[in-house]
Amino acid sequence: MTSACPACSVGPAASALAEGPGLQFSLPTIHCAACIGKIERGMGGVIGVRDVRVNLSLKRLSVTGPADPDRVLATLADLGFEAYPLDLGALDRARDDQGRALLTRMAVAGFAMMNVMLLSVAVWSGATDATRDMFHLISAAISLPVVIYSGQPFFLHAWQALRVGRLNMDVPISLAILLAAGMSLFEALNSGAHAYFDAALSLTFFLLIGRYMDHRTRSAARSAAKELTALEVHTAERMVNGKAQTVSVADLAVGDVVMVPAGARVPVDGTLITPSALLDRSILTGETAAVPAAKGSMLQAGEINLSAPFEMRAEAVGEDTSLRRMAAMVETAENARNSYTALADRAAAIYAPAVHLLALVAFLVWLAISGDVRHSLNIAIAVLIITCPCALGLAVPAVSTAAISRLFAHGFLVKHATALERLAEVGHVVFDKTGTLTLPSVALPEGLSDTGRAIIKTLAQASHHPMSKALVTTLKDADVVNLGAITEVAGEGITAQLGAQTVRLGRGPWLEADFIGLGYRCGDEPAVMLAASETIRAGVPEALARLQMPCEIMTGDAPEPAQKLADALNLPVTAQARPADKQRRLAQLAAQGHHVLMVGDGLNDTAALAAAHASIAPATALEASRTASDIVVLKESFADLPLVLVVARATRLLSQQNFVIAAVYNLIAVPIALAGYATPLAAALAMSISSITVLLNAQRMRWMS
Repeated sequence: MTSACPACSVGPAASALAEGPGLQFSLPTIHCAACIGKIERGMGGVIGVRDVRVNLSLKRLSVTGPADPDRVLATLADLGFEAYPLDLGALDRARDDQGRALLTRMAVAGFAMMNVMLLSVAVWSGATDATRDMFHLISAAISLPVVIYSGQPFFLHAWQALRVGRLNMDVPISLAILLAAGMSLFEALNSGAHAYFDAALSLTFFLLIGRYMDHRTRSAARSAAKELTALEVHTAERMVNGKAQTVSVADLAVGDVVMVPAGARVPVDGTLITPSALLDRSILTGETAAVPAAKGSMLQAGEINLSAPFEMRAEAVGEDTSLRRMAAMVETAENARNSYTALADRAAAIYAPAVHLLALVAFLVWLAISGDVRHSLNIAIAVLIITCPCALGLAVPAVSTAAISRLFAHGFLVKHATALERLAEVGHVVFDKTGTLTLPSVALPEGLSDTGRAIIKTLAQASHHPMSKALVTTLKDADVVNLGAITEVAGEGITAQLGAQTVRLGRGPWLEADFIGLGYRCGDEPAVMLAASETIRAGVPEALARLQMPCEIMTGDAPEPAQKLADALNLPVTAQARPADKQRRLAQLAAQGHHVLMVGDGLNDTAALAAAHASIAPATALEASRTASDIVVLKESFADLPLVLVVARATRLLSQQNFVIAAVYNLIAVPIALAGYATPLAAALAMSISSITVLLNAQRMRWMS
């Protein structure tokens, strides 16, 4: 969905020239390569812009050079794209350094493993004495630094668990890797016949594959609370002795008089002291209609001024503003979600102590039988390697990766590590209305000329009203014309000059027409009515029919349009719901034993999206809402929404099957290791076979239904 001019919605937030790579903007409405090309070409003529980069996956624009942010935003508005400036500092704190580190460690381990295996071929082929010892020592020189470097993710997590007196999956993993490497070094230094450096490296490599796959399911997005912070207004116009001074929002105090320019966001909570104002509160409440405010009305941070500049008195600043309170709600909800225990972690709580006990028993029994510490330690290491949870470590990530790939092919981006496990438990769905179940639309009269369409689009692009966004979307293929003296009349509409003619877009009475709604008039010609409405998003009825579970609507919109949609979809509805109301409803359903799926798109949905057991947002959602959700719908239609739950349940089933495969493998292999018939190298090969079996079983996800 394109937009006319939310670009202006930041007003003073970007009033100073920025040098270098200091400008980043969220572009929630871009969806294809054509959008990228249009933006990059359109930005080429902006003064001060040296380089432009559009990231489609993040829906973000990066601009370098001493460009005026206001000019950049105005250009994006002229191109028909909604844009929000982002705080570069808040975003830089969320780079995926962990993913890059895991990938580097995995590459190093894989490269070393291949080289050590080549050296092992010579030993397996019959090399003896000094030649064998030389190959073992070369393998040690390659392996030991790599094990220390690449195994750090496991070692650090194991140490963190041991420090607080508990076990996790990384404790047996770390023991197996370190003991295999340590015993191999001992054998190499004492001219032993066998060394198992390749086993230590292959363990590290396979386990890093699982760890990286698991990380990729977690790192598709940053914290939604950070995104909310990045969307905040960072400067404001404080009135001092009748003059406006640009100051940091952090410097505002309760009682300060603040001037809010037309199209700008309200920077803090406060009271309107100008006689009247017209506000867009959709970002906070989801309400589609512009809201008039009279002197003395309370204003909230994040609302957009749709009319002439007004003045307000600050009543709540800093952490006390509504936007900051919403960010705090989101952060609290995210922390609660992060306490969800993944299936693999629940298995580790039982598995890790059993593995250690088994290896210790093997060592003590064989020491009592043979009296040979070296032989007993080799058997204990073989038991540790065979029972090393490599297959368990891959069981969930392998299935999750296959499931994520399948969902992506159908237009769904999975962003959270435990999303599919939680979605498999869902039994109740709560939908937002505006922007989620419905999309704004404007019906143009038949026979409207191409010139008329172009004029309407040009006027709409210059307006801040929510219906202008719908007009620009409807007329996305229309041309634009050169209009002069474009002026927005607060609460009425927008007017401009086309040559000697006056063209107007706005309310019927203002156009001197006999209808109340939105209309267009060119010169002295009769006004043309443009029927504004909301249309049900494509695929919604089909999705509701296939979900086969209780569903309801919670919206910040007015009761009349909310009930109209509820009747059309035969769903219960709650209208005029604030963000806190949505959270309370989710808590109520959770207390009744329901696992709730929240589907929403607005800033007013962000806290609910984070608090729900699982959550989904459309691609057109505000970036803060997309990052708070578990899954983003990349296409407009919701017809395949039930597929997400089908795949989630299949993911849980295949993960459980993989745990069974790992258990059966252990039942067969562990007695062999305990009996002393498995060397650490044979144990590593058996472990690899079990891991490959788990990976192959995970691929069944691609055709399960």
